[in-house]
Amino acid sequence: MKVGAAAVVAGLVLAASAALAPTAEASSSCAPWSVSTVASGFGMLENLEFDGRGSMIVSETSPIGPGALRTVAPNGDRGTLVADVDSPGGLVAHDDTLYFTTGNSAAAGLLDTRTGTVDTIDLGTGTRSTYASGLPMPNGLARSESGDLFTTRNLGSSSGLTRVAVDRSVSTVRTDLGSANGIGIGGGKIYVANTFDLETTLTVLDEKNPSGPFARIRIDGVGTLAMSDDLTVGDDGSIYLAQNLAGRVVRIDPESGGTCVIATGVPLTSSVAFGGVGFDETALYATSFDGTVRKLARS
Repeated sequence: MKVGAAAVVAGLVLAASAALAPTAEASSSCAPWSVSTVASGFGMLENLEFDGRGSMIVSETSPIGPGALRTVAPNGDRGTLVADVDSPGGLVAHDDTLYFTTGNSAAAGLLDTRTGTVDTIDLGTGTRSTYASGLPMPNGLARSESGDLFTTRNLGSSSGLTRVAVDRSVSTVRTDLGSANGIGIGGGKIYVANTFDLETTLTVLDEKNPSGPFARIRIDGVGTLAMSDDLTVGDDGSIYLAQNLAGRVVRIDPESGGTCVIATGVPLTSSVAFGGVGFDETALYATSFDGTVRKLARS
């Protein structure tokens, strides 16, 4: 959930507060992970990525002004990678390049304003450039093995999945995914979570044929009271899904469809990713709309 979902959160928090108890199925193999704070004091945090150079990068947004890409060191020290970014969303690092979306605002989604972009930063030189443009509210972002980028949109009449091919051409893949938000790629599959639909689901697409047949995994709970956000694919093949309004992280087995809550007490969590260079690579790190970066470690 990026800025589009952020615009809705405030109106839902009080009404939903009594219904936020975890509902995903728990099991003896699903021991809760410990939660600790890495850094705080940011604005609304949308997403995170590791640059392979010892820093975490987070996208910071604001409903009343420009956002930025910030850095977080393993000791929690904060910095700025790129200032004055228009509603940044998803982040993907590959080799020495960081890809990030801009124009991820509620207004862009609802008004179908196609001013969003995928921009890049050369992590060696700091040079910024526009990789693709003309995108409507680009939200989540993932990169396929072939080098194509996929971005989601969760508000507006044509919410769904968009592809930015390696030749930088932009095309709509599909619009039947509901309020598509979190996205991850692994094991030849593309996983897409929804945010505002009454039924909370994870859609499974073929990476080589994303417009073809798909499977759908049902996640317990009412979507609008959980508001699934971004996700990551672990080395174990499991999907780790941030649920923003529910303040929890859910692990999903894409083979069996089994789900369990691995962490609670992560309010307004917006994205999760396993640690990169300089960080604990066995732990999940989570961003939040409350401006906090948290570490989730196996107990």
